[in-house]
Amino acid sequence: MKRKYHLPILIEKDEDGFYIAECPLFSGCYTQGKSIDEALKNIREVIELCLEEEENQKVLKNFNPQEISFHTLLYA
Repeated sequence: MKRKYHLPILIEKDEDGFYIAECPLFSGCYTQGKSIDEALKNIREVIELCLEEEENQKVLKNFNPQEISFHTLLYA
């Protein structure tokens, strides 16, 4: 049975209205979409491409977070 992973995905809306999705676990693993759903669909495809690289397969195999949290900080 194939192991399931909960991967961190960051999504940010840019100034042009596109949603930028990034998986910070893998270098260069990002994409965009006109909607959040499209960005998530696209990031799945990019993750699949990233996992074709042996180095990223090792990263995924060793990835076992107990908790992931995201915070924003107002900086002025």
